[in-house]
Amino acid sequence: MSRVGNRILTIPSGVTLENNQNLITVKGPKGELKKQFSTLISINIEDDKITLVRANEEKHTKQLHGTTNSLLAGMLKGVSEGFSKKLLIKGVGYKASLVGNKVEIYAGYSHPYLIDIPTELKLEIPKPTEMIVTGIDKQKVGEFAAVLRKVRKPNVYSGKGIMYDNETIRRKEGKAASK
Repeated sequence: MSRVGNRILTIPSGVTLENNQNLITVKGPKGELKKQFSTLISINIEDDKITLVRANEEKHTKQLHGTTNSLLAGMLKGVSEGFSKKLLIKGVGYKASLVGNKVEIYAGYSHPYLIDIPTELKLEIPKPTEMIVTGIDKQKVGEFAAVLRKVRKPNVYSGKGIMYDNETIRRKEGKAASK
């Protein structure tokens, strides 16, 4: 049995949820999210509680059970609290700044990288070496943070680059000097 799929989700205060033939619309103080789920999973909403029941015991249905529960939990958290990812920039001369609706990243190349910020996301730059991506959709926040990180991935020898705040980089020693 799926332990994640059997989890009972609680709807936070200030959040409304509508089920229209497994097209789930979640509205909250931060915004609104919609997602179409499989009809193999029935979504029951009673007294601010969400329970999921699968139609059969096939492997694919069992996989959808846990995934659906996890996606619904992410939607509820997104519209009530939101998601954020913090990125750090390390390296001499490496920095980021906002230019209109774009982020300009200097990361050791001959030219700065200009990347458009998606309309549903917000990017804050408290320091030139820190970026914080926030939004209500967990997937979009993670994808945009990955796009920013991809500009200059962290180097295992020097430690320079753009990395997540909680990311640990296994450093390598480099060449040993010959005697």
